[in-house]
Amino acid sequence: MTSITRTLVLSLGVTATGIFLVILAIVIWIDLAREREQTYCQTAAAILNRATVVDPGHGLMIRSTGIEGLRSNSPSLWYVVSYGNLMSEFGRERRPALPFSLPFAGPIGLSVVSTLDQKSSFCLAVVRRDTSKLVMMIGGAQVHIGQIAESFILRNLFSVILLAVAFASTVAAGAFLSARFVTRSIERVTRLALAIEPRAPQASISLDEVPVELKPLVSALNRAFHEINAYIQRQRRFLGNAAHQLRTPLTLLRAKIEDVTEPALKAELVSDVRRLTSLVSAMLDLARLQNHAIEKRPIDLAALTREVLADFSPSALDAGIELSLEQVAQDSVVVLGVEAAVRSALANLVGNALIHAGGAARIVAHLGRGSVSISDDGAGISPTSQLKHIEPFQTGATANQGHGLGLSIIQEIMTAHAGTLTITSRPGRGTTACLRFPEALRERRENPEPAM
Repeated sequence: MTSITRTLVLSLGVTATGIFLVILAIVIWIDLAREREQTYCQTAAAILNRATVVDPGHGLMIRSTGIEGLRSNSPSLWYVVSYGNLMSEFGRERRPALPFSLPFAGPIGLSVVSTLDQKSSFCLAVVRRDTSKLVMMIGGAQVHIGQIAESFILRNLFSVILLAVAFASTVAAGAFLSARFVTRSIERVTRLALAIEPRAPQASISLDEVPVELKPLVSALNRAFHEINAYIQRQRRFLGNAAHQLRTPLTLLRAKIEDVTEPALKAELVSDVRRLTSLVSAMLDLARLQNHAIEKRPIDLAALTREVLADFSPSALDAGIELSLEQVAQDSVVVLGVEAAVRSALANLVGNALIHAGGAARIVAHLGRGSVSISDDGAGISPTSQLKHIEPFQTGATANQGHGLGLSIIQEIMTAHAGTLTITSRPGRGTTACLRFPEALRERRENPEPAM
């Protein structure tokens, strides 16, 4: 995956390198155009200086590898190099008459000097070499732009390095600040997007809070949010309407079943209609919770749990399962919420435990500070299946009972109450589903339980 920061830094680095090379070429061109002869003289003298090797015992030696390019490009090239009493000369037949005698012993420096007949000029360069002076006279030299650039960089190496470091530092600082700005802008948009309620994404990200460069992306996100919200609303309306329309036919069907004379068939039909009615009621409850805000009131969670357990006592007795209640706190457990919704959540948990806890002998309700959990000692479920069962229409291992909406409705109820539903299970050791309300979290922070 491509990183915006890395791409930005690389792009700025390549661009800055190109700009630096262009600026350097412009400076060299200006230097060449301003004093063309002086620049040619400096370049030729620098090449000859690097090619000259002084050996007091054997004389002066001009390395061919160092000056071969200058000789091949300059058919009229001649030069004279002297070091004390040592002297080396090339192209003597092309050398014009000089205005002074050889060897020359002048001051250190570089200049362009006219020949004796004033028809041409040559380069005179005197440099310090060890304890004496190296004198170079060059004429007819033809240097190309590459040699001029190399000579210019070598003569101004410190200045070029200093300029390159300053330029690179400026570019690096600019790249860092630009990358930081881009990163922070994306983080700001991300925070605004995360602040939108995922179950009802009708809100949008304000374009006034994002940079101009990110506005097309944010506009696309807003459009996607609106389309998703419209789809969710259509789906919820269809679910509610379908459930509502099914209630009347089910009522009529139940009335007609009463006319069935065969007991076994009648019992089976009544059971099927009861399951359909339960499914329709669950769909209606889910639609109401998703489409409407709820008004919270104080609820005695302990009393409500006892009532739910009492309602399921006959079913538990028929199944041979013991129902019990354990209360951590002796005083009443009061939470804020809608009693009917919380009762539905508890009933779904107990009903799921009775139906799906295969092999369970005991179901226990544990009451804590603002929380209630339903535990069984049945077969349990695998960790990979715990989150899947919360989704609508996902059923457990029992195929002939349940419609897969129970845990989904519980999740919606707890979300509406700003609470949480947590499921923990170990295969072979049972399952525990816990409803925790936000008031319990605040109470626990204010009054921590004493250490045992």
